[in-house]
Amino acid sequence: MKAIAYQAALPVTDVLSLQDVELPAPTPGPRDLLVDVRAIAVNPVDSKVRANVSADAGQWKVLGWDVVGTVRAVGSDVTLFKVGDRVWYAGAIDRAGANSEQHLVDERIAALAPASLSDSEAAAMPLTTITAYEMLFDRFGIARGDASKGKTLLIIGAAGGVGSVMTQLARQLTGLTVIGTASRPETTQWVKDLGAHHVIDHSKPLADEIQKAGLAAPDYVASLTNTDQHFEQIAELIAPQGKFGLIDDPAKGSVDIGALKRKAVSLHWEFMYTRSMFQTPDMIEQHNLLTEVAGLIDAGQLKTTLGEHFGAINATNLKRAHALLESGRSRGKIVLEGF
Repeated sequence: MKAIAYQAALPVTDVLSLQDVELPAPTPGPRDLLVDVRAIAVNPVDSKVRANVSADAGQWKVLGWDVVGTVRAVGSDVTLFKVGDRVWYAGAIDRAGANSEQHLVDERIAALAPASLSDSEAAAMPLTTITAYEMLFDRFGIARGDASKGKTLLIIGAAGGVGSVMTQLARQLTGLTVIGTASRPETTQWVKDLGAHHVIDHSKPLADEIQKAGLAAPDYVASLTNTDQHFEQIAELIAPQGKFGLIDDPAKGSVDIGALKRKAVSLHWEFMYTRSMFQTPDMIEQHNLLTEVAGLIDAGQLKTTLGEHFGAINATNLKRAHALLESGRSRGKIVLEGF
């Protein structure tokens, strides 16, 4: 099968950083789906792994953790899907990625794809949807509907992949006042269009921006990018007994969590691969949440976060996608489709 892979961790500018290769097709295990990949999206985790993690000696490493495809075969113990089903999922980081013509995924972390979205529109969403959903409802424990009314959520980096989904989920499923951050006119408009009640500029001190806008101290702060740059401001602006969550990896020593103590703020680190890595008893919750979100999309309550379509799935186009992500100037998700 065709695949895009690499052997040594290299900068994206290196000709060997991502290569078009031929690899053997995989064989499904008992709970696996064998999926014909139709569209994929690119995430910051792809470029981080490519730049820092080499393949085992003599092997090829395949990235890619956002997929829409068709089930070609199922393992002996599969009960949730059948051959021919169109599925979407984000996969598992401790297995081969999906930048390949065929891919294996455990049925418990996949779901039927939204019928109302094209392959590319749907591929933009699984990883970021899982991350945003788990942060809001599993880590923060935010109540649905009017039960959360009167409380405020600040999303730092609301125009990015996770932020684009989190803004919609918070607005559609909760009573929260949603504040997003963005720094350019086009990203500010994007966040407003996704439903944020207010948008502030994260290139300026956030505590000042909150105060200037006349907004209450946020009860929840989700930091989705550059947490080390914003942390002092977060500790200053968050409400007492608030909840702070992050998804990125601040430089060692750059964040002093002791600054949260005087306000009794709890810290939550979201990692959407935890359930699949540790085969947790609630692993199927990712199947459940993707099923719920597919229904919300088909009902017109949520929309795709597709930002740019980079064409066919090949090494040249994937390098372009990695380079744009590393520039920090992407909006929404970058998608590739077909081989």
